[in-house]
Amino acid sequence: MKYAISSLLLISFFLLQSCMKGESVDLVIHNARIHTMNESGDVFEAIAIKDGKIVEIGPERQILNRYRADEYIDAGLKDIYPGLTDGHGHLLSYARMQLGVNLFGCESYQEMIIRIKKYQAKHKRKFIIGSGWDQSLWDEGGELPTNELLDSIFPDIPVALIRIDGHSMLANDFLLKKSKVIETVSASPEKYAGGGFLYQEDGTPTGMIIDNAMTPIFAMIPEYPKKELTRTMKGIQAELFSYGITGVHDAGMSSKDRKTIEKWVNQRVLKLNIYGMLLPDEGNMAFAEKHGIYENKNLYIRSFKVYGDGAVGSRGALMKEEYSDRHGHFGHLTTPISEIERIADFCERVGYQMNTHAIGDSTNRIILELYSNVFARNNDYRWRIEHAQHIDPKDFDLLGLSGAYASVQPTHATTDQRWAVARLGEERMQGSYAYKTILDRCGLLIIGTDFPVEYTDPFRTIHSATNRKTTENYPMNGFLPEEAITLDQCLRGMTIWAALGAFQENKLGTLEKGKDATLVIFNESIVARPTFKNNFANTVFISGEKVYTVE
Repeated sequence: MKYAISSLLLISFFLLQSCMKGESVDLVIHNARIHTMNESGDVFEAIAIKDGKIVEIGPERQILNRYRADEYIDAGLKDIYPGLTDGHGHLLSYARMQLGVNLFGCESYQEMIIRIKKYQAKHKRKFIIGSGWDQSLWDEGGELPTNELLDSIFPDIPVALIRIDGHSMLANDFLLKKSKVIETVSASPEKYAGGGFLYQEDGTPTGMIIDNAMTPIFAMIPEYPKKELTRTMKGIQAELFSYGITGVHDAGMSSKDRKTIEKWVNQRVLKLNIYGMLLPDEGNMAFAEKHGIYENKNLYIRSFKVYGDGAVGSRGALMKEEYSDRHGHFGHLTTPISEIERIADFCERVGYQMNTHAIGDSTNRIILELYSNVFARNNDYRWRIEHAQHIDPKDFDLLGLSGAYASVQPTHATTDQRWAVARLGEERMQGSYAYKTILDRCGLLIIGTDFPVEYTDPFRTIHSATNRKTTENYPMNGFLPEEAITLDQCLRGMTIWAALGAFQENKLGTLEKGKDATLVIFNESIVARPTFKNNFANTVFISGEKVYTVE
């Protein structure tokens, strides 16, 4: 008790001294454990902030004695870290998912139907969109569904149900006929290469549409009302702030979505730091040609997202050898090699980063060879491989030598472990979800969640990355436990390494003099966090502005 009173008196003394003299700043946060995440791993006690920038960070006495602040925050010995960045997420996809039918966690086809019926009774949509289903969770045995039951319940309204990975959907017959999607894709096989349909033995479509063949369906889906979309995005931002996430690498903005995001940024609806990866559509390529590297407030755009292949869950990822559970099937590229090369040439010319979705071992090899050729001319392009899920062990040396940055989502490993071995076999697991091996080769890892495919909670990501287990601690010994990474490595993947992967290391990623005052005061120790829950962050600052607090 005497010690507590003495400490309080000491702090009061320094506050009084700083009011009488010292440099004027906007904010001083003190009595904290401030993890700078710099190379030395320094931890300090106080930080001074002015005009959104860090003026100084250092010992308690030094900062309190040197600066006179408009506001003081006693952090109560709480941990402070740089704001976390989700290195791979989908903001508008998440908003649209929340406005549609939430099918996450359905344990049967019947449960999926029940949720759709309840949703439609409430919202009365003219076009029903659902997302998040995963047949591997169902009682029916894990095979991709057919649409007979869906047709019997919804015979006269279009219904599209997008699988959890976003690489396939189940459509009812009404939608198949109205959209003429099978006829459209069949008439232009080159345009929709890397996609297709599944059929029953008698040749009847099952309703399952894979990868690029979904494009005509997406083109006809009506947008949700602007007010609903804006309200939902505000909620998503608050959710991200509650976890200490202050930035998102938005992995795949169409030109339409880019305009929506920028509008929200200008209106201050979105205060998150957003690093935009543009889809290579005509509008976005014209934008990059005109503007080059583009920065507007908290929106930074200098990259393109290219889809190299599909996902293993729907057997669309391109593998060197056939799938273990489907004879003669190897998956597919979703973008032809010639088009990938054209986009690479364009990116190199306009100074944009190229970030390629590569899941299968064949696709990873193709992209690594392409990157290696480009990096021979300039080795600081920082082009990224998004996911890097399955790599032939023979290609790890190429990965290390190529200079590519890998962007991974550790919860994919613990989610996919239910069926990954069945899809690919034990032998190919040697190069699968190999985050430690990739880190050893590349020297860094950009870490994200891939929301809404996975939860936005970065602490689920930390749990998966460091323990290789689900939140239910399954499997007991971890899934491929030799590929676990440390807590420090995981945090760096969400801070300084993420900043490096977005050319923002001079302003974000660590807490150092001159950088943006983008930081999080956490309620509990990250190391000792006992449960997975919301509101883990106590207070969040972005460029010195308090954007979130639980008080």
